[in-house]
Amino acid sequence: MRVRVGKVGKPHGLEGAFVVEEASEDPERFAKGATLLVEGEAARVLESKRAGGRPVIRLDREVLRGTALELDRDELPEPAEGEYYAFQLVGLDVEEEDGAKLGRVAEVSSGPANDVLELDTGLALPLVDACVREVDLDGGRIVVRTGFTPG
Repeated sequence: MRVRVGKVGKPHGLEGAFVVEEASEDPERFAKGATLLVEGEAARVLESKRAGGRPVIRLDREVLRGTALELDRDELPEPAEGEYYAFQLVGLDVEEEDGAKLGRVAEVSSGPANDVLELDTGLALPLVDACVREVDLDGGRIVVRTGFTPG
């Protein structure tokens, strides 16, 4: 299984470098010499720097804007206790502390202040400790505090 760690953004300079949009928070992902998967094929990072707080890289091949930058899932380090990769949360059932079912995580998106759990029912919940009480990967569920939903 592959995991998306960013996508090719706008060009930066004249030598084929580009801004990485929706970039992984791990700066080593885009370090010089790192390998990423582009359309299923390995591509090596030839140059790496930051501009405006975002990674700017040049690969050993041309890539089209919007192309996904990926890694094989087994290349990712295990997250620390109490931390999760966004892809691990997609598909989990979400329920309130009282057992009320709210839906299933369809996507985890980045918000200005925090990440957001977007559910298949249209609900959006902040991925913050005040809302999320428990993440049970083995049980396939996320428990959220009652009162974070409208109604």
